[in-house]
Amino acid sequence: MLGLWLLGCWAVLGAAFAGQEGCGIPAIPPELSGLSRVVGGEDAVPGSWPWMVYIQYKDGIYFCGGALISEEWVVTAAHCMVTTADKVVAGVFNLDSDEDVQVLDIAEVFNNPHASIEPVHNDIALLKLATPARFTDTVSAVCLACDEADFPPGTPCVITGWGQTLLPNPESWYKLRQAVLPLVSTPDCRKYWGDDVTDDMICAGGNGTGPCMGDSGGPLVCEKGGVWSQVGIVSWGSRECDASMPAVFTRITALLPWVKQTLEENSLRAALNL
Repeated sequence: MLGLWLLGCWAVLGAAFAGQEGCGIPAIPPELSGLSRVVGGEDAVPGSWPWMVYIQYKDGIYFCGGALISEEWVVTAAHCMVTTADKVVAGVFNLDSDEDVQVLDIAEVFNNPHASIEPVHNDIALLKLATPARFTDTVSAVCLACDEADFPPGTPCVITGWGQTLLPNPESWYKLRQAVLPLVSTPDCRKYWGDDVTDDMICAGGNGTGPCMGDSGGPLVCEKGGVWSQVGIVSWGSRECDASMPAVFTRITALLPWVKQTLEENSLRAALNL
């Protein structure tokens, strides 16, 4: 059954996305208490979220998260406003250490053409790496969710990031943190955010867990059959990082056709040496 589910997902993504084969299975299993939160949460097991990357300015300052979806591609939020002068760093657990990390140049940035910041919509960007990431036990790809029915409201999912903690006195956290938070239905999410929540978004949290500043662009992942799939991208929420309110993420399934089109067009250009 698992094989059929993965095959269906690859069929949707097409040959341009062959790098998704074997995705979503960490070589180092994550350990989750279910009680953590990124705002004041718990450290992840080093290497247990191998698709997690951070994006830094050329001077080395971290500003957003992202996820490897193949050796050559990273998905993040458009509002991070990544440029080709920035770097992607893979294989990181502690930002204070550069041991075994891969610092990767960005060849091209593809922001969704309908992305906007005020108001936030279609908040997704694809980063084409200049040199492919080298997959190891601590660096590999996450799957992209293809079927929303696999992850209904209430499903416990996970966010990871190096964002700020301990509000109202924010502190940076150098070790990768993780949090378990449930998916929230769109009608329930609109009770907090009204019509600002649209069909290109998915909500999670409101149970004392949630992302904060610096977590933008990072993945929201859910597990099924031992495989982790990215269902969302950290996009927006409470300015005070109020974890009693659901956070809002870019909905991967809503923008999968654009992802597929971008990858296919880029593969064609590469084949034609354009």
